[in-house]
Amino acid sequence: MNIKELKEKITEYAQEVSEQEGCELLEVEIHPGGRGLILRLFIDKEGGVTIKDCENFSRALEAILDVEDPIKGSYVLEVSSPGIDRPLKEKKDFLRNIGRNVKITTKDKIADRTFFIGKVIDAGDDWVRIEIKEAKKKGSKKEEKSELLFIPFNKILKAQVHIG
Repeated sequence: MNIKELKEKITEYAQEVSEQEGCELLEVEIHPGGRGLILRLFIDKEGGVTIKDCENFSRALEAILDVEDPIKGSYVLEVSSPGIDRPLKEKKDFLRNIGRNVKITTKDKIADRTFFIGKVIDAGDDWVRIEIKEAKKKGSKKEEKSELLFIPFNKILKAQVHIG
């Protein structure tokens, strides 16, 4: 079984476990390691993932892997939360972060720039809408101007939650 087929099989098993454990499987990575393969899985759930969630997921997946035995040789299984700075790629990623500030870098200019920090308002199948607030100084007064921008997913180079 090649790496691609192995990844599909492990994803299938991990999907079953995520349904049992009440969490969402975000990503499966397989890398060659020193003494075998490294299987790295990222999970998430409403309210965040705890160490106990990762342990439970890991034990349940290991039980399936022991029975089905898709990996010939040794492996290390790592299950973790994707972390706050994980990339935002799909509609569900942006929907999960409505109301939070995000940083987005685009391939092409939108509204004369390629870098944005703004609050996620909503997301569609192929776009995200963010609110950007800019402070403008007018004489001795400061005015805050708000702008809504639609950014197509296919224009996004990188997006993540903005901390700070």
